[in-house]
Amino acid sequence: MSGAALQPFGRAEAPVLAALHARAFAPEERWGEAAIRLMLGLDGGFGLLAGPAEAPLGFVLARAVAGEAEVLTLAVDPPAQGAGVGAALLRAALAEAARRGAACLFLEVSEANAPARALYARAGAAEVGRRRRYYSDGSDALVLRVSLS
Repeated sequence: MSGAALQPFGRAEAPVLAALHARAFAPEERWGEAAIRLMLGLDGGFGLLAGPAEAPLGFVLARAVAGEAEVLTLAVDPPAQGAGVGAALLRAALAEAARRGAACLFLEVSEANAPARALYARAGAAEVGRRRRYYSDGSDALVLRVSLS
């Protein structure tokens, strides 16, 4: 990722992040402002964005509670995909989850999303489960786990 700073974000950034999420995901998978605000408000919820808050390259929304963490969503603006933004966001989320006391982090990814699966594999994620026909296109969700210890 070329020089874009990572920083925490709050509920005020929800409109910009919802617009980014809409560009990064299919219509049936998009999260709106209300969903982003709701997820940030969950116990242990946190968000990190890459680039300036007014025009972010990507963001990750996660939570860490009771010794475990999960990535709720990770979105990268399509023009920035393949430039290391997602990897930087994932590394930062893993570090923040560990800092918050999580021993492992879980996430779900479509079996059809080869770039995301490769990103998570490079971070040490291993498949621990599967949710059949989870996504609107009929693909399974792979449940992945990354050890933080």
